[in-house]
Amino acid sequence: MLPAVFTQKQTMEKINIFWFRRDLRLQDNAGLYHALKSDRPVLCLFIFDTNILEELPKSDARVGFIHEAVLSLHTKLAALGSTIFVEKGEPHKVWTALLKKYNIGKVFCNRDYEPYALERDSDVRLLLQKSEVALHQYKDQVIFEKEEVLKKDGTPYTVFTPYSRKWYEKLNSRGEGANSFYLKAYPCEKYFRNFYKTKPLPLPSLEDIGFVQSTIEIPDTKVKRGLIRNYERDRDFPGINGTSRLGIHFRFGTISIREKARNALGLSKTFVSELIWRDFYAMILSAFPHVVTEPFREKYKAIPWRNNQADFEKWCAGKTGYPMVDAGMRELNATGFMHNRVRMITASFLTKHLLIDWRWGEAYFAEKLLDFDLASNNGGWQWAAGCGTDAAPYFRIFNPESQQKKFDKALVYIKKWVPEFGTDTYVTPMVEHKFARERCLKTYKDALAQAE
Repeated sequence: MLPAVFTQKQTMEKINIFWFRRDLRLQDNAGLYHALKSDRPVLCLFIFDTNILEELPKSDARVGFIHEAVLSLHTKLAALGSTIFVEKGEPHKVWTALLKKYNIGKVFCNRDYEPYALERDSDVRLLLQKSEVALHQYKDQVIFEKEEVLKKDGTPYTVFTPYSRKWYEKLNSRGEGANSFYLKAYPCEKYFRNFYKTKPLPLPSLEDIGFVQSTIEIPDTKVKRGLIRNYERDRDFPGINGTSRLGIHFRFGTISIREKARNALGLSKTFVSELIWRDFYAMILSAFPHVVTEPFREKYKAIPWRNNQADFEKWCAGKTGYPMVDAGMRELNATGFMHNRVRMITASFLTKHLLIDWRWGEAYFAEKLLDFDLASNNGGWQWAAGCGTDAAPYFRIFNPESQQKKFDKALVYIKKWVPEFGTDTYVTPMVEHKFARERCLKTYKDALAQAE
């Protein structure tokens, strides 16, 4: 049941609603800014969507993170004399009940580009329209959306480098760098007085939602400027603290991508490039939705994956006999994080050494990664398998041993996660590199030749 916030008289007053989703913050929030500037008081809503929750393990750390973020919103809104609805259920049913109980004028939210989100929002839009309630959506989780960075002929880019150049051109078309109009913060604070004034509602506990607290720690949102300044130098070495670990905060919008882009410009073009990759993969997902289930390059459907279940389980457990791969998988299983360089190594090993379908690995990362983002995860896996946009050519096969010698020469990372390495107890390699490489090359070459 929805909480009874208003008296009968109060429910006659029209209110607007802001629906939080992947934007769990009050500052520099595009949709919230427009809601607060609208013609009516704004009441906030968050839905723990059972369509999503039912697919997750009950100790999923991401649900705990979301709950903490919603609790923070609840506390801040209470201090402003307002509150937030927190509901658990299917969005259609939650909105159906809301429309019966309250006099809603307009609904505001930020756009989400994943297939389920598009289907959900289309369904809710139709439901709202039946009650003559408009749904207003805004860009917030990316700097540029699909239609904003296009080729001269109006088609989407499928290669990152020219996309990146056009991205910068677009950014600087209205102000230079950090002063660009497109990075300007939305001053929500100026309109906080427009939150609907009411007593705080009780917030359901994590247990009320059906989950338990995870032991996995969540990275902080504070990143030292020195780390960003040295990002290009340090980012490839998993044994040092050289990456921001902000992925989960970008994923759920507890930080503003505009703010981080402003801060990074002038400090590290390489770090900004990582933000551009986020936009690029989000654009690819929007423009080419088939990538969710199929390779971007159609001819790669012909690859005859081995898909050996026992091999896959060894990879998942970090027991392949290749310490760089094993360290990465054990880090992922223990912390919900894996270093970016190691993500490429582990993905390449699964798809090319073991010839296991990239979708198996993508699904495992989706389950384990705190910072899981469908567009980026899918793009990264297709890159590793050679079947995506800007993909590594199929004949480029990472050698885990040479990668370890280059990026973890002192074995700092490996000793942390594979303490038995170098002893008799460490497993022998499950496949010999030269054999696996030659097998992969022949498999891909033959399959692609037949697909021509």
